[in-house]
Amino acid sequence: METDTSHDPQLWRSMAEQGFLGVVLPEDAGGMGLGLVELAALAEEMGRALVPGAFISTLLAGAVIHAAGSKKHLAEIASGRINATAALLEANASWDPAAVQMPALTGDKLFVPDAAIADVLIVAARNGGELALYLVNGESVTKTPMPAMDLTRRLYKLTFNNPPAELLASGDAARQALDHALDVATVALCAEMTGGMQCTLDIAVEYAKTRKQFGKPIGQYQAVQHQCADMLLWTESSRSATYYAAWAMTEKVPEARVALSVAKAYASDACREVGNRGVQVQGGMGFTWENDTHLFYRRAKASEIAFGDATFHRERIAKLVIDK
Repeated sequence: METDTSHDPQLWRSMAEQGFLGVVLPEDAGGMGLGLVELAALAEEMGRALVPGAFISTLLAGAVIHAAGSKKHLAEIASGRINATAALLEANASWDPAAVQMPALTGDKLFVPDAAIADVLIVAARNGGELALYLVNGESVTKTPMPAMDLTRRLYKLTFNNPPAELLASGDAARQALDHALDVATVALCAEMTGGMQCTLDIAVEYAKTRKQFGKPIGQYQAVQHQCADMLLWTESSRSATYYAAWAMTEKVPEARVALSVAKAYASDACREVGNRGVQVQGGMGFTWENDTHLFYRRAKASEIAFGDATFHRERIAKLVIDK
């Protein structure tokens, strides 16, 4: 967090060597060719360890390229030789691809994660009124840091002035590629949020076992037990919803996108509440830099709105059910 980019090159190389950066990319493109359940298991442990850096943003960018029918840069992404991110959000801050308004390729993109280290940008814009996805060199745009809640993942404003670009997809193909990639990244984010909830719970329970008040551990008081029980309920329920969504998407179950929105809506609310309770159980200690709880709470607050908050996904569930 003390660096300008929150990026650790040595950690990134180690992740690449383990195959983490290409876990769901096809083997013929340098990836591991695994499924979304395996991705969820990996992301959950990353959330538990509060891994900093560009994993989610790189996963999203790689998923867009793959879903668009291209293999360009996938081997380099999987090997860690290049970093990538996706520039989607604009002033309206909507995660709905239909909300993209920037004409290709002039204007601003906001809240772009990890853009400072990105060698490649996937940019959503309008081309003659149609949604289009472009591949842009990361050095060809102006990057301005933006304030962020989670100091382990930096956000940036990107300013485009007709940089050289390669068209990946347009029209329905672009919409389908972007929808699929966002779903893949959302699975990983839900799992990561679950891992963060689990660690927050573990920290709170350990504190409740050792912190004494009136001559006995505070964990013996029912009010504290209720807080921890609620945290466990939210964590386990989020885990169940996330892994079901990952399985449903892998197996192409018809209600897979509904299941994913259920998982994200639940996890968005749950991670915030678990963070609240984790701080409350520890009292003033929960706010101190000596305690890790506030770091997980920062990640939870940032992840709560990433790829759509609970309200966004409840509305998406309604639309999916009506369309069905």
